Amino acid sequence: MGFVVAVVGATGAVGREMLKTLEERNFPIDRLVPMASPRSAGSKLPFRGQEVTVVATTPEAFKGVQVALFSAGAAAAREFGPIAAAAGAVVIDNSSAWRTDADCPLVVPEVNPEMIGMRPKGIIANPNCSTIQLLVALKPLHDAAKLRHIVVSTYQATSGKGHAAVEDLKQQTRAWAAGEAIKPTVFPGQMAFNLLSDWKAATTPEAEGYSEEELKMVFETKKIMGDQSIEVSPTCVRVPVVNGHSESVHAKFSRHLSVDEAKSLLRKAPGVLLDERPYAPGQHPQPIEASGRDEVFVGRIRRDFADPHALNLWVVGDNLRKGAALNAVQIAEHVIRTL
Repeated sequence: MGFVVAVVGATGAVGREMLKTLEERNFPIDRLVPMASPRSAGSKLPFRGQEVTVVATTPEAFKGVQVALFSAGAAAAREFGPIAAAAGAVVIDNSSAWRTDADCPLVVPEVNPEMIGMRPKGIIANPNCSTIQLLVALKPLHDAAKLRHIVVSTYQATSGKGHAAVEDLKQQTRAWAAGEAIKPTVFPGQMAFNLLSDWKAATTPEAEGYSEEELKMVFETKKIMGDQSIEVSPTCVRVPVVNGHSESVHAKFSRHLSVDEAKSLLRKAPGVLLDERPYAPGQHPQPIEASGRDEVFVGRIRRDFADPHALNLWVVGDNLRKGAALNAVQIAEHVIRTL
């Protein structure tokens, strides 16, 4: 049995990755409806050896759609998500539009799949890319020893900001190599050979000095884990990498959790690829290795010198796949089991 599946924002970087992931995982589709803005309507996209025609995102386009994967930004998700749900589709949205809505579950299938069926609005939210890979790595450890505090510093790739951001990095790099002036077009400053915190500032007084990206990691961790007692101290940084987010993680637990026990748990954890190589220069999970892969890479697991209840980890994942498209498709795979 196949399903009618829409991909909203199909011409964008994540939308294209969704199409690729649906094809690679042989998702049962009778009819695919790729949607985008009116200016992209009529364009062609490859799917299963053929070309499919993109249609404009309109209320009428959702007629008969059973699963709608959204990656068109928060404004489009707020406008068309309820319309698609009212037409009978289960909406899985990759934007931030519905993540804080109490009636919309925020789901990482390896962490809280039980929430997929609890969707009174017919909308399921896909978490932020950096939160997804963090929690895939920490969930098995949390189940064994209960997390108390996470200190996480992210090293986030330019593809997380979209295709135009990747092109800006490339243009800046060419200018630097040619000895020319660097003129950013997407980033708020030089991205080539530099680091930036390029997200909008948080607007609430209690979050002064934090970025919106950092607040997402705090809120989403608590909601996905179903535990408001977990404290999160985030610092998010953009790095001149095309694809693949990396994270330095300090995790404090309610009891002592040895390195050996943590490795034993992670070896069998769904979605995790444990890198057990002993530390040596260049022997650790790297974004260039994780790019194009579905797994979340975890390595450099170390005891903390100051706290016997804490471990330090290095976590790397493909932000376009597990951080976005793959996670959404995995949710859809759970959804269709009940349709």
